[in-house]
Amino acid sequence: MFKKVIALIVILITCSPLIVFSGDKLPKSKRIILIALDGISIEGYQKARHPNLDKLAEQGVLSLKTRNVMPSVTLPNWTSHLTGSGPEQHGVVGNDWTLENIKLPAIVKDNSGYYPSIFEVLKKQVPNVKTAFYYNWGPLVYPYNQNYLDEVSFLENDGYVENYRKAFDFIEENKNQPTCVFLYSVHTDHAGHKHNWMSPEYIQSIEEADVHIGEFLSWMKEKGLYKDTHFMFISDHGGVGNGHGGVSPTEMEVPWCITGPTIKKGTLLEEPNNTVNTAATIAYLFNCQIPLPWVGEVPRSIFE
Repeated sequence: MFKKVIALIVILITCSPLIVFSGDKLPKSKRIILIALDGISIEGYQKARHPNLDKLAEQGVLSLKTRNVMPSVTLPNWTSHLTGSGPEQHGVVGNDWTLENIKLPAIVKDNSGYYPSIFEVLKKQVPNVKTAFYYNWGPLVYPYNQNYLDEVSFLENDGYVENYRKAFDFIEENKNQPTCVFLYSVHTDHAGHKHNWMSPEYIQSIEEADVHIGEFLSWMKEKGLYKDTHFMFISDHGGVGNGHGGVSPTEMEVPWCITGPTIKKGTLLEEPNNTVNTAATIAYLFNCQIPLPWVGEVPRSIFE
């Protein structure tokens, strides 16, 4: 009898979806676009004028208390967004991480040495899914096995506007396929380092990005691709003075926003949230099971 019970538990665990909401139908996203700006503090987000990001927030759920992971620096935090795990699991503990420079081994890794990312999860579980990664800070792509990315585009010297067009072209080309796009810029973080966080130049960098985000969203609307898309606006850390890496709330809390089908409208997220929840939420929206070592969860109150 005991063996039968154990067998039943194993079957339930291995066959169950990521999360089951009682009485709810599991969502099935058509596409998810992550609009990622580096170094956006809550204070910076609140001071800057960004009407296009505001429209996304008005049509979805916004958190102004999302906690990131330690250390509050770039590579560990973006890796946490995209792997549903903290540095304790994925082993990316600093900006100098490479496959050849590992201080803390990941708790699991594939045959090439990479920790499982959301791109791997999607490629293995969503038929015909298309994935893309657009960035302008060189080390950002290092923690991910690029075999699970259909398109990768790197721009030098803080360039990012061209990638917005490339991302849109990729989305339009694959409009009939499930799609996940990571669309990132580091220029906002560099403005903070060069001029100080909350300086006029830092605020201007956010406002400049919002203009191009608005153009990108307009292209999506013109081609009829907007309404059936989930958008997420995410960041990795804030800053104090001209740096970051500490544990102050200014460095450790970032905005986090999601909008799209099945998502509540004009809602402020009150429940605790963490950047490791980003990948878990994407996996859930594509109706995927998450890897066992992931620690991220889905903030349930974001759904209608």
